[in-house]
Amino acid sequence: MFFTNIKLAEKYNYLNEKFLAAYDWLRNNDLKALEPGKYEIMGDDVFANVHEYNTLPVEEKKFEAHDKFFDIQCLVEGVEFFGVCNREGLIVSESRPENDIVLYEKPEVYGHVILYPGDFIVVAPEDAHMPGCALTVTAAAKKVVVKVRV
Repeated sequence: MFFTNIKLAEKYNYLNEKFLAAYDWLRNNDLKALEPGKYEIMGDDVFANVHEYNTLPVEEKKFEAHDKFFDIQCLVEGVEFFGVCNREGLIVSESRPENDIVLYEKPEVYGHVILYPGDFIVVAPEDAHMPGCALTVTAAAKKVVVKVRV
């Protein structure tokens, strides 16, 4: 699944070599067997972070966005409620440029998808997203987040 606005459809090429390398890496690695940590794919331009965590109630989560990287968030184990919206107009609650992350206050209205094992969503720098949310109850999850430099 890709999530974007028609105004941005031609801005990014989701099939350029960096994205193809990311998709290939996700397809050709045993994601369940990977230990948490960072995995290099194409140097500093494309790399994967493997996370194991417990999902949290939506009320405890914030929206985030990144300026320098796309996220390809691929769920490996568990079920996750994943909030999405345009970051334009959101109120910044915290900015950590050294980590390429901006956190936002939660808007009143936003969309969401439900991720199941094997599902992934690609979020661009213009997209705010709220990952790691519990669908109904807090539960264990494992996810690979591939970072693709803009």
